Amino acid sequence: MSTLQVAVIGCGSIAQHRHLLEYNANENVEITAVCDLVEERVEKVAKQYGAKAYTSYEELLAKENVDVVSVCLPNYLHAPVSIAALNAGAHVLCEKPMATSRLEAEQMIEAAEISGKKLMIAHNQRFVPSHQKAKELIESGAIGKVYSFRTAFGHGGPEGWSADGANSWFFKKEKAFIGAMGDLGVHKADLLRYILGQEFVDVAGFVENNAKSDITVDDNAVCILRSESGIVGTMAASWAYKPSEDNSTIIYGEKGTLRLEDDPEYSLIAQYTNGDVVNYQLGKIQSNDDGGQSNSHVIDHFVDSVLQDKQPLVTGEEGMKSLDVILAALRSGETGQISKLENVTK
Repeated sequence: MSTLQVAVIGCGSIAQHRHLLEYNANENVEITAVCDLVEERVEKVAKQYGAKAYTSYEELLAKENVDVVSVCLPNYLHAPVSIAALNAGAHVLCEKPMATSRLEAEQMIEAAEISGKKLMIAHNQRFVPSHQKAKELIESGAIGKVYSFRTAFGHGGPEGWSADGANSWFFKKEKAFIGAMGDLGVHKADLLRYILGQEFVDVAGFVENNAKSDITVDDNAVCILRSESGIVGTMAASWAYKPSEDNSTIIYGEKGTLRLEDDPEYSLIAQYTNGDVVNYQLGKIQSNDDGGQSNSHVIDHFVDSVLQDKQPLVTGEEGMKSLDVILAALRSGETGQISKLENVTK
């Protein structure tokens, strides 16, 4: 099996705790180049992984013949850098949210199609064992018709783990475009679409900045979502959950309830109307509390997709549909109206 040459563009927290560690642990990969605007940071990372350091992604793409690029940059750079890497002939794994608009997302998908290269969005929640098991149980009819859900993803905020702390780009609208909703909410939008096997058609969003001062993005958001079959539920994204994070999802169905990542011991608890309770110990969800040392399976899946020439689980189209939910929530928050997702296609 051939070894893939990999470049990681952006060497902040997500690159250091996920991408670089997981590429390094994958025997089919060689990290050949890294890029970051902060010279001291990129030099340190380059030395650590025996890679070449760049401060310009354009220069890296021009000089290095890499097979795979991970884009781990501020949100406003996701689309332009992913498109540049695809045009340079590399497969691209892009962090979430994939873009800052539907148009950008469409341009990324088009660039992947024209280049014949793969584009994957790093939605790691699909790979969590309890989430995969819940999807399986729902598909098998174990809890019958699904009626409702509630999901939350919240922690104390990026200042606790971002490479730049309180000065992080996460807090600046011109670079992040969106706050907790883009950092955390988009993960849950993607997870719900995956687990339920449905698209959302209506979104009501309450999107606030009420917890942190001197930031220009949201830090607390609650959304009400309705799916195409009429499943309704809530999705919360927050940078104000302290001292510990919440990453739980609960699915309510006619024959039972599934509690995902809601219990300290059991990653999935299935409670059935007939009195049965099944507790699953399936390995913990990755969290910012664990120092990012657990494997997210995103990198291994992407590398395997490239080597086997298979569609990745989270394609550009999938990433765009999850982004659509977040964009709709933002529109709803701004207008006070329910947002309809007209672009829903199965």
